[in-house]
Amino acid sequence: MTATGSPTTHTGSTAIVESRAHVAVIQGVIGSLMMLVGSVGTGWIANGSPMVRHPLVIELRVNAWGVYTCTALLTLGAMLLIRSWLRLGQRLRGWPPGSLRTVRTAVIAWSVPLLFAVPIYSRDVYAYIGQGRLMLAGKDPYVEGISSLDNWFMLGADPEWAEARTPYGPYFLWIAAAVVRLTNAQPDASVMLFRLAAYVGVILCMVYVPKLARLHNVNGARALWISVANPLFLISFVASAHNDALMVGLAVAGVYFAATKHPLIGILLVTGSIGIKPITILLLPFIGLLWAGKGASWPRRFVIWAATALISFGLLALSGWADGLGVGWAWALLDPTPGYTGYSPSGFLGQQVERLGDFLGLPGKDMAGGFRQLLQGAAIVLVLVLMFVGGDRKIVRRMAIAFAALVLLSPIIQPWYILWLLPLLAATGIKDNWQIRIIYIVITFFVVFGAQDQLSVWPFLDLSASVSQVAFVITVAFTLYLALIDPRTRTLLTHGGFRGWVDPGPPQVAAGTTAHKD
Repeated sequence: MTATGSPTTHTGSTAIVESRAHVAVIQGVIGSLMMLVGSVGTGWIANGSPMVRHPLVIELRVNAWGVYTCTALLTLGAMLLIRSWLRLGQRLRGWPPGSLRTVRTAVIAWSVPLLFAVPIYSRDVYAYIGQGRLMLAGKDPYVEGISSLDNWFMLGADPEWAEARTPYGPYFLWIAAAVVRLTNAQPDASVMLFRLAAYVGVILCMVYVPKLARLHNVNGARALWISVANPLFLISFVASAHNDALMVGLAVAGVYFAATKHPLIGILLVTGSIGIKPITILLLPFIGLLWAGKGASWPRRFVIWAATALISFGLLALSGWADGLGVGWAWALLDPTPGYTGYSPSGFLGQQVERLGDFLGLPGKDMAGGFRQLLQGAAIVLVLVLMFVGGDRKIVRRMAIAFAALVLLSPIIQPWYILWLLPLLAATGIKDNWQIRIIYIVITFFVVFGAQDQLSVWPFLDLSASVSQVAFVITVAFTLYLALIDPRTRTLLTHGGFRGWVDPGPPQVAAGTTAHKD
């Protein structure tokens, strides 16, 4: 296999590996089903949902054995899904013909159980209901929080959304309003419709990530396996129903069309993505470079940039005029959420700067704030450099790096933010060295983090150990097993990629005996 995962010779051994890939797929389905069952006892159910009165739900949520069992099923299922994802990549090493079909089968098979799970890892989907209700009530979600609505808490939204302005674009607010109109704000039906909207984004990624990868001489099956089949993608974009799925799917499709000399379609699709979440406005300058074409002069580039902005912003402005919300979405770009997450580079390094400043008797908190602003400024500078330096070479790759810089140097990184940039990076090449190792670590970290951080347990229960502690122990133990003990996966970090791992294939057995299967 080449460094970027381009196709290699289809040998007999790779054919054997491909034929055995179904084992990893089946194991992943088992993991997804375990998560489905576990979600009933530890997922986020709205207080106003009829589910809370169902006998099975009550049994699993009011008894310690039910809560612990569901916690174990959810976390073990997530970890089994990680192992299945890793094993699928190992079994398809060399990425012979038919691999793309296998990866797509895995994505569908692993995601279908999650379509019917109680929301896990996040309850933002319930806030979408509130924003749809704001729209139908004639209120401005860019000004008012969902606390201005009657009975908002019963529909499952996190209290942190109570006074918060929506950071979403006008097109998603239209979707939210349509869902609430169809369901009359019934939480369970609303969650399912929001999931289906998110799944449109998953389908767009399944279609266009491989197409975009082929344009860059990267194996499409491998790119899809890295970016879409990974458990963090499926959990965040299917089980959690994050609208980021639709944002990413429209963006990837738009980049593909722009890269294949259909710039107007590309601009419209990326504008649709901006209308879901405005962060993908970053892609427009690079879409303009793709439109300008090879060897374009600087005057032509500036004219095309202006035309790209005029088309996209004009359409968004018309949309804002139509729904009476104007360009209220721009606040999400100009006034980002304050604070930081401790696991982001900006957040973690800023903490060290603050500690050092306090140790030296300096204003550590102010120094940390300045440091984080410096990193954000550096990200903007890097984006500008990638826009202006490089000519017409590797435009999509530069776009991916610019997007990655903006996300990774921000003070706040939610787990699903990583999924914004992963399809573009995978489609333009992730090597089988430290690059793929980082992907393994990041995906596993955020799956483990979410498994113990986002669990819903009724507060009146008297548990001898918290479910977060139980989930943490299970996930850490399973991670150590994958990294240190499991003979199939332990070499992934120590030797990198799949080069250090050799699948022995079906062992030679005597007649009348059966080969062991993993």
